[in-house]
Amino acid sequence: MERSGPQVVCTVLAVFACVLISTGNLIADASVAGTEDLRPTALMMLSWPVALAAAVLLVWRHRWPVVVTGVTLLAPLLMRGDSLAALIALAALVAHHTGWRRWTGTALVVAATGFAVWRDAGRVTDLSLAEAWLSTETGAKLTGVIITALVFTAVPFTVGAVRYSTLESRRRDVEERALRDQVARREEQTRIAREMHDVLGHRLSLLSLQAGALEVNAATTPDAAEAAKTVRTTARQSLDDLRQVIGVLRGNGFTDRGPAAPGGPAEPPQPTLTDVPELIASARRAGLAANVTILLDQATTAPAPLGTAAYRILQEALTNVLRHAPGAPAEVTVRGGPGAGLGIEVVNPLPPQPVPSPGSGTGLTGVNERISLLGGTLTAGPGADGFFALRAWLPWVAPTP
Repeated sequence: MERSGPQVVCTVLAVFACVLISTGNLIADASVAGTEDLRPTALMMLSWPVALAAAVLLVWRHRWPVVVTGVTLLAPLLMRGDSLAALIALAALVAHHTGWRRWTGTALVVAATGFAVWRDAGRVTDLSLAEAWLSTETGAKLTGVIITALVFTAVPFTVGAVRYSTLESRRRDVEERALRDQVARREEQTRIAREMHDVLGHRLSLLSLQAGALEVNAATTPDAAEAAKTVRTTARQSLDDLRQVIGVLRGNGFTDRGPAAPGGPAEPPQPTLTDVPELIASARRAGLAANVTILLDQATTAPAPLGTAAYRILQEALTNVLRHAPGAPAEVTVRGGPGAGLGIEVVNPLPPQPVPSPGSGTGLTGVNERISLLGGTLTAGPGADGFFALRAWLPWVAPTP
């Protein structure tokens, strides 16, 4: 794991302090009272290199906190070493672990610190630090040792707990950002799939109808050339739309492959309310007999999501008339304005017999999703009067003066 400059400095200081204290501890243990002689025992001489090794291992305390803490406990628990390295390692252990590892390590460090303080209190008076605040009476001395060990251990434990909380908070933030990104990608992919259905479904339906008419009437109808032109134009538009959709999927960061490079293809402009007349004209060219009423106030100021949703809803409704009731007339009404909302109504007579038509069957589902996202309402279905009616209402908030 990459370490920052201050963390490296702290580690170097910790290792240096542990080496210094371990050397001082050896000298204090080996000193003979009233003289300047040093008489180290074999256990003292063994504990010193173990303590030095534990000090060096502090460099990796955040990578292997359990192992490093276990090694630093050897000298104070089994030999005559000090517990400074164990206290420093405990902070890393608490920062990275919870449960039994944290509490077992803490208990062992408390015991190791208690042993180290007790031994220090029994040294030569001039070389004992604990003697300054510990009583010489056995019971009081034991109580003082326990309290001292607990206080000394509480400091690294608190530091580690705070660090653990910080790391957990950062981890949760990263997970939440990743989850938000994933949700955003899925929502955008759903939107693109809906756009693909609405755009290509409409134009390919027109293409199919025109091709069928051309096939039947090519030899006898003088309008065959115009029908062929419409087929060609619609096919070209469908291919252009397909390229645009693929460009969005590949180039604008809505897949798991990450964002597009700067200067990549931009998402194509979405239709607005001002494009509704051309949509109706296209349906008429495909053979739809439409009686249209458009009463819009300030159509050019409509919010982009509202304009796009209205266009797609009307597109789906007209496509359904062409698919399921070919040759039937349709009454189309689009009216509204800021503050009043936007109403869309498409009514057509039902055919005497159901007309088979290929399709995904999800058009009205997509319409309902669009309307729900904007807080509107939708009713669609056949009536007892023999007509199929689609009625949608979308909120249109008046601009703030």
